[in-house]
Amino acid sequence: MKDKATSFDIAYLAGVSQSTVSRALRNSPQVNKETRERVHAIAKQLNYKVDKNASNLRKQRSSTLALLLFEDPTSDESLINPFFLSMLGSITRACAKRGQDLLVSFQQLSDDWHADYEDSNKADGIILLGYGDYVDYEEKLKKLLAQQTHFVCWGAEVLGHPEFTIRSNNREGGRLAGEHLLANGYQNFAFVGNASEHSPEFFERYQGFTDALLVAGIKPADIAQGDAISTENAGDQAIRQIMQQGKACDAVFCASDTIAIGVMRALHQLGYRIPADIAVMGFDDIPVASFATPALSTIQQDTSLAGEMLVDNLLRLINNEAIVSTHIQPKLIIRQSCGSR
Repeated sequence: MKDKATSFDIAYLAGVSQSTVSRALRNSPQVNKETRERVHAIAKQLNYKVDKNASNLRKQRSSTLALLLFEDPTSDESLINPFFLSMLGSITRACAKRGQDLLVSFQQLSDDWHADYEDSNKADGIILLGYGDYVDYEEKLKKLLAQQTHFVCWGAEVLGHPEFTIRSNNREGGRLAGEHLLANGYQNFAFVGNASEHSPEFFERYQGFTDALLVAGIKPADIAQGDAISTENAGDQAIRQIMQQGKACDAVFCASDTIAIGVMRALHQLGYRIPADIAVMGFDDIPVASFATPALSTIQQDTSLAGEMLVDNLLRLINNEAIVSTHIQPKLIIRQSCGSR
């Protein structure tokens, strides 16, 4: 006797995922009408019957959110960007206050593992932190959208769904950095960090920085720029290349604090005094920034507020409530690495 048809059989014939079949059979509005009708037609053809007990089990909430971190290159074995360690604490607290458990893991976006969280009842939704090369990552976000997965991101704007993203106002932060350095008499500038579509957050910081300098008559072409991912070693190498080019430079704005710490290390080794010879400013305000030598001036991202917003917006999404894209205003933190000229 032939085995009963399963939702996986329907998925194969319909050319969609099993997750989509489950939603279509529940008449979820997250699945478009054409797909719903196709799935229902195939189910009828196969004489498929929904297992009510299994269906009821899937509808139960797990009261668990999943936090998936991107594996970043780091100077230790954690593979977690130091900025996200602060974010992890705020997200954990926000979940606890709202009666949610938190499942923490690394992103594994090479298969459907991420999209199956809800259907396997592991978690009701996903928070994504970090993304590497955004040009590559954007395709993976599209896959999540196609699977109708409940998710929110920090920083990486989801094409067509900006409301899924909580982010700092990066351009404003870059502008604050530029205005502060100009106000303190600096005249020759460098930017260290990728400034392209591959790193949209860094690029926005660069754009805000150049916005401020343009007001003072300094064109982007006059600003030395060194590509760097968010690691100390990348910052070290980038500033060495800039200095080898022989361009005049008395202030460096870095796209992250980890880059800035690498820049300061290299400048110390090359014999420059900070800030007497060259000022350095970072972005993020990670805990180690205040313990650097000298203490690092930076642009602060409010991780406590960010954690609250990520959790709240994800819960609204899970509950089919409206959410909006939210920018968090950055704050200038002045320490010893930027003095007056």
